[in-house]
Amino acid sequence: MVIEYIRYTVPSSQADAFEQAYRVASPVLDADPHCLAYEIARGVEEPEHYVVRIEWDSVEGHEQGFRRSPAFREFLAAVRPFIPQIQEMKHYAVRQSGTAR
Repeated sequence: MVIEYIRYTVPSSQADAFEQAYRVASPVLDADPHCLAYEIARGVEEPEHYVVRIEWDSVEGHEQGFRRSPAFREFLAAVRPFIPQIQEMKHYAVRQSGTAR
């Protein structure tokens, strides 16, 4: 498993449209066999900052499976207006995780 982090800077005036774009795109992620989970988080101290976190089965599953699937066009159509606001889009391998009690 790998985690893709996509960091956006979205002006407050576009926040509702950004969140709606991911609501439209989310059924595509839900249906993709390579996507294990995802979340969209908005900054508390800096609400113009968003982080999209997507768990993929592998980099290959994401890039060769999802991105080459017909459904990717639907996903991209929904989020395309916000591509210029991406600050980072990278895959990370989890090295440690835990649960706070």
